[in-house]
Parts: sequence; C-alpha cells; structure tokens
Amino acid sequence: MAQLPFDPEQLPIDAYGSEAPLAPERMTAAALRACFASPPQWEPETEPEWFSSRKEITAASVLIPLVEREQGLTMLLTLRTAHLTDHAGQISFPGGRAEAFDLSAVDTALRETEEEIGLARSHIEVIGTLPDYVTGTGYRVTPVVALVQPPFTLAPDPNEVAEVFEVPLAFLMSGANHRRLSVDLPDGSGRRSFYAMPFERFFIWGATAGMLRNLFHFLRAG
Repeated sequence: MAQLPFDPEQLPIDAYGSEAPLAPERMTAAALRACFASPPQWEPETEPEWFSSRKEITAASVLIPLVEREQGLTMLLTLRTAHLTDHAGQISFPGGRAEAFDLSAVDTALRETEEEIGLARSHIEVIGTLPDYVTGTGYRVTPVVALVQPPFTLAPDPNEVAEVFEVPLAFLMSGANHRRLSVDLPDGSGRRSFYAMPFERFFIWGATAGMLRNLFHFLRAG
C-alpha cells in the first residue's frame, strides 16, 4: 500500500468555504434533473491531486449516487479498504477504471458500482455528468451523477470496500463545511492545497471532496 507523506486529518485549517448553503429547493430530485437537463454556465474547480508522478493516465468513472430518502437527498459514499494500491483507507464514490468492453463512461460507473457495492442498475437513474477530474494517482475520472431509488440491497465487495454510508446532501452543499487545507510536501516539490469535508467519523477529502466541490458549484449556478 502506498503511504501518504502526511496525515491530512492532522493538518491545520487554512480557511472555510465562504459560500452560503445551497437552497433546499435546489436539492430535490426534480431540481437536479432540471439542472442537468439544461446545464448552467459555471466554472469547474478541477484541481488535480499530486501524490504521485505517474505519467500514464487511465480512464475511470465514479458514480455520484444521490439517494432519495424521505427526509431529503443523501450522498452514498464508501470507505475503501486499507490494503488497496490507490487511495487506500480513503472515502470515495463507487467506481473504477474503464475496461475495453464498457460502452461508455456511464457504463463504467454503473458496472463498477454493481461490482463494488452490489447496487443494481434498476435502482439508478443517471441524470448527467460533471467535468473529468484528473488525479495524481494517474486517473482521469468521469463523475456520473445519479438518483438512487430505495429500497435497495447492497453487497459490498470486502476486498475493496470496508464500509458504505450516507451523508445528507445539505451538509455537503454548504460552503461552511468545506475546509481548505495545505501541506508542504516532504520531497520539496512545493506547497499543495485541497478540500476536506469531515462528517462525523468520516474524513472526506482529496479527489472526492474536489468532485463534491464541483457539484456544489454546478448546482449553485443552476
């Protein structure tokens, strides 16, 4: 397992996001469908990660699954197992690398989601995609946004997923919960910054927080 040269949970907080929370009426299934059907003008904040120097970029997709709960939309996330090569022990969306037999980036996200957590496609309504997010671990990730209709049964792959959990979308779509952190890398390659969105005992950061930040910008602009 590749070890990070720092512990992101121990870094001081540079700043909190200054943006107001997303209005509740923009966080409904109908509002999200409408926003992706007629996308607004907006600027993505696609900040690549920088934890490795891989030169080859691998296509990948993740599903950004919004579960339609009675109390409001929630975001389904996974805690990756500690022995994985990339992003071990981190919070992530279900997803993975594209295969030659995948029909599209959306197909990759749906296949990987079913393989990783056992969420059947019959429960998933894809409503759109966000701009690709390039990670320093060598992946160009297409975020596929979808609504998920319960009730559903999950069967996480124990080799990849340690835990599956949900976070209220309202928590993630508030700038006050977006922390900006920075670190001087030990190898002398400079000072780097990234977002973190800690929720209860889960530390959401890096690429996952970056893609959530872009969803926030997208929905605010709609």
